[in-house]
Amino acid sequence: MIPNVVRGERMSGLMMYLVGPGKTNEHTEPHLIAGDPALLAWHDDAELDREAALGIARHLERPRSAYGVNVNGGHVWHCSLSIGAEEGLLTDEKWQDIANDFVHAMGFDDHEGTKSPCRWVAVRHGVSKNGNDHIHLAVNLVREDGTKASIHNDFRRSQSAARALEVKYGLEQLESVKAERATRGYDPAERESAARRRAKAKYERQRTEGEQPASWENLTKAEKAAHVAAELKETQPRHELALKVRAAAAASESEAEFVRRLRRSGCILRPRFAENRTDVITGYSVAERPRYGERPVWYGGLHLGRDLSLPRLRGDWPDTPGGATEAAAEWNAAMRGRRVVHAGRETQEITPEAWEQQTTQLGELIDRLNAVDVNDRDTWATVARQAAGALAAWSNATEDTPGDLAAASEALSRSAQTFRRTVTPQKAGTTALSGTAMLLASAMHSGQGAVAQAAMIRQLLRVTQAVHSAAVAGQQVRQAKLLAEDTRARLVRVRDAMPHPVQTAAGQATGTATLRDRRDPVLEPQAQAMLDRLRAGQGKPATPGSPVPNAIEPSKERHTTKPDATRGPER
Repeated sequence: MIPNVVRGERMSGLMMYLVGPGKTNEHTEPHLIAGDPALLAWHDDAELDREAALGIARHLERPRSAYGVNVNGGHVWHCSLSIGAEEGLLTDEKWQDIANDFVHAMGFDDHEGTKSPCRWVAVRHGVSKNGNDHIHLAVNLVREDGTKASIHNDFRRSQSAARALEVKYGLEQLESVKAERATRGYDPAERESAARRRAKAKYERQRTEGEQPASWENLTKAEKAAHVAAELKETQPRHELALKVRAAAAASESEAEFVRRLRRSGCILRPRFAENRTDVITGYSVAERPRYGERPVWYGGLHLGRDLSLPRLRGDWPDTPGGATEAAAEWNAAMRGRRVVHAGRETQEITPEAWEQQTTQLGELIDRLNAVDVNDRDTWATVARQAAGALAAWSNATEDTPGDLAAASEALSRSAQTFRRTVTPQKAGTTALSGTAMLLASAMHSGQGAVAQAAMIRQLLRVTQAVHSAAVAGQQVRQAKLLAEDTRARLVRVRDAMPHPVQTAAGQATGTATLRDRRDPVLEPQAQAMLDRLRAGQGKPATPGSPVPNAIEPSKERHTTKPDATRGPER
């Protein structure tokens, strides 16, 4: 279950959206399933319309408007709770229980009679456009007595509550939490903003070439939307940048080489310096070199992936005073658009003997991986990170647009983006993968034929199988399925397209994974405390709320108290 929390000021606007058609007309039969007893008595499960939405908003707003309380960041707390499309649809009754438990876990109820409750409702309006069953909760953070509900650390608390609810109701557990990893998804606003910038720049460029008659500003709203929709179908810039950064990092043996390889791939760099220093770099931003009429879109390393921040990348390179000086010189040259200071391995030609030697070393590494404990998350995350970098380097060298190799690299990288830093390739004994990435980065101009590349992809298929086995052992069902059915299929397709295919290795991925264990997992302390609290009240009969709204009567003393003359005029 995935909670998504946002805050705002307009309860009426939120309710109008929830009962409206949705962005892609995906909303159907909006109705209440849980919430304030008075609202449930008035509306029951009837389909909501605009008039009903405004009436619900006025009822929810009553405590804040009566007491005149302002909440920093907005008093409207909105959270969607979504389950995977594979889990199908839950009944209204089950969603009602989940909503009540979630509100109780977040502390928005009456705390067993010790506090005045918040007014809230849960709305269900069908599945999302991706087929995910979900509900929306709208909560007024001003309680019925005029006090404010605590929202301290509410993002993390909502995640803990979701983990507890997954266990209590037998829902699919979020694998990224169990595996202590997470990837950054695309926000719809980010996609639309990037597509709009690209569409406008592309249109204006075509107009200067005489292909378009009118300027962008003179186009109708529908015409602009058509151009933006066409750009939305293209690969997103953050995905391509992550591919290039991951490839350069895996193929480099020093930070200076990493900077040079990124510049050779068509990226522009902007280092972040320590305060009042130009020789100490603490982070970086990267962007694609813009075309005529476009502006660069910058992304920080951590924004591209948890394993692509500069501190994480430096863990794979030797830390020496000379290396730091060389790297600072390359960063400054990149920032000022100057030539590289010293060329390195990235300009060297690769000999056929190097390909053969590297293939042998990679085979020996794969044999050693058979002895690595499948529960050793750090080592397997390092293997996945380096293998993803090798595939990314191969994609950049051979694919005009990101294709099968790029998609396989992205899937493997999900196993590498852990919450904490993992072991270095030197400690894990996986430096052979770094050499593989260096060779594959030169695949286009090294003069090596399909035979050597086919042998290399055979070995990478075995690496993928090893990472898949570790995912199965760690009960990461979704990731294991992705590696078996998607990543491997793509690599096999690349191998089969080569003129001289080779036989696949023994021990291929079967595409199957063990069923997830339905026993209670080990939860973090906060989630476990929430689960214990929810289970403690499981046997208690539900107390029906009164259909009569609670009285909202602000104390006269609250508004008539005279200011103390000894205090400042602002009081």
